[in-house]
Amino acid sequence: MIHGIEIVVLIPAAAALLCGLSRDERALSWITILAAGACLAAAAWTFWPVFSTGTALEYGMWYVDGLSALFLILTAAVTFAVALYSHGYLRFERAAGGLTLRAEKTYYISLNLFVTAMLCVFLVSSLGMIWIIIEATTLVSTFLVGFYRDEGSTEASWKYLIICSVGITLALLGISLLYASAIGVIGSVSSALDWPVLMSVAADLDPVLLKTAMALVIIGFGTKAGFAPMHTWLPDAHSQAPTPVSALLSAALLNCALYSIIRFYMISEIAIPGFASTLLLIFGIASVFVASMFILNAKELKRMLAYSSVEHIGLIAVGLGIGTTWSVFAALFMVVAHSLTKPILFFCAGNIIQGYGTKEMSAVRGLGKTMPYTAAMLTVGSLAIVGMPPFAVFTGEIALLYSAVSAGMWWLTILLVVLLIIIFAGFTGRVFPMLSGSAEAEVTEPEGPIRAAPLAILAVAMTAMGLFAPESVADGFRMIAESMIGGLA
Repeated sequence: MIHGIEIVVLIPAAAALLCGLSRDERALSWITILAAGACLAAAAWTFWPVFSTGTALEYGMWYVDGLSALFLILTAAVTFAVALYSHGYLRFERAAGGLTLRAEKTYYISLNLFVTAMLCVFLVSSLGMIWIIIEATTLVSTFLVGFYRDEGSTEASWKYLIICSVGITLALLGISLLYASAIGVIGSVSSALDWPVLMSVAADLDPVLLKTAMALVIIGFGTKAGFAPMHTWLPDAHSQAPTPVSALLSAALLNCALYSIIRFYMISEIAIPGFASTLLLIFGIASVFVASMFILNAKELKRMLAYSSVEHIGLIAVGLGIGTTWSVFAALFMVVAHSLTKPILFFCAGNIIQGYGTKEMSAVRGLGKTMPYTAAMLTVGSLAIVGMPPFAVFTGEIALLYSAVSAGMWWLTILLVVLLIIIFAGFTGRVFPMLSGSAEAEVTEPEGPIRAAPLAILAVAMTAMGLFAPESVADGFRMIAESMIGGLA
């Protein structure tokens, strides 16, 4: 009998198979949209009780607790939005004569396999299996990053593959050291990397081996997550990939690496309290600082959005680094806020690039007149991502700053406020001039309700999260944060 967990994974895998068998270019997008919708429904039905009650779901090799349930539902939601947007985006590319049936089929097969791999990251109980699956996400998504097969996308895909593979190799060394330490405690080879087993014996693990392991894991998986200074693949990949893929990389793939770091972080903080949190605090601050400098000087819209992702991953790492229940709550809230907000901006960027034929922000003027819907969504998304009220990112940043103050880290609070002001000035100073003035050539906004729908849905979702997150959602965040910090106590 197939379990609900397996259904969630099988849906996108089956969609990839159907896309491979289909010879109708119109069917490819609808197969993916229907599969993404079914996957979201299955994920919500299967994992919402886990998230809202804090209970764990174990079934064979699968393990889902509140933390993994949160990431699973979020990934499925982002995937559905990306599937909807891809329909109109690729139809425009096809009409422009730049897309063949074979290329479109490759896109949808790779997209569905990519989603399958990302979902598996949050489902398996073995940390070793998580490493294997994250490497699989790199291999599959490389085809999506280099989809256009021009000089820029080919270079970006190779850079992405090489840098992330080096990072993943370092993470493997860290996992090997953790494995060696675990065998010495539990004596069992088969379960030495299972998450529940490791948490039960974490206090007995060798602290020397674990320090080295945690450093390698944070650097390794941090490369995939986009921590500075290992972030250099990210702006190239985001700027060269098809826009729906850029949204999925930013709002879902980075979360896979972040989730892996959190799992190791919890083990490390039991055995060697303060070590992992200090490392995350350092990388988090560095990431926010580096992002602020590049956002100030950004010229291409999608590259600026990529650096914004580096900023938010940094803020999440800072929340984990502070290491209090409230700061972990803020970090988890920021994960959701970023994943709901960033696709809006990437979808707007896709509309602008296709409408204006350029990635350069300085070449885009009169957006409010030529593309009013995109201009409105870009305004909402920009204000949201820089932390203006009443949107979800604002709530997350306020919670993060409050946690820093509560922990007595006034220096961190002041530093973050200064950096966030710089980012606000740089981001709005680049985006808002695009809205006014007059376009130099005739521009038509890409049309289609299916293409417009995901922007509106995400805008409503992230606004609702900022204004009045349902009590069940807040309780879910709180239970996860308390279980993480309680496990460390």
